[in-house]
Amino acid sequence: MTIFSRIISGEIPCYKIAETDEFLAFLDIMPLAIGHTLVIPKKEVDYIFSLDDKTLTGLMLFAKKIAPAIEKAVPCLRIGVAVIGLEVPHAHIHLVPLNSIDDINFTRVKMKPTPAELSEVALQIRKYL
Repeated sequence: MTIFSRIISGEIPCYKIAETDEFLAFLDIMPLAIGHTLVIPKKEVDYIFSLDDKTLTGLMLFAKKIAPAIEKAVPCLRIGVAVIGLEVPHAHIHLVPLNSIDDINFTRVKMKPTPAELSEVALQIRKYL
């Protein structure tokens, strides 16, 4: 069971942005930028391109609803999208607020926001959903 499946089950808490029966969006607790959000299918599949067409399409459409809310809540030029797929063996999309190309550089040192900061950012993003 992946850490994401443990988050889905409620075993591990998260800073939830949005949820449906099939998908979950929550803040990355070690983000590249404030507002960095992970969007996942609840079905545990390792590789994004191993998802069935319906789930992959649904995942992207769910992410498309989340991105404008992040953009309104966090000052940025736009929301970047990345799929790396090496960190956790559970398909996921990174939505990262961008002000420069370097904001989505995964080799950078990650931020370490406090729980209070994460709670506040999650609240601000949810206001725009």
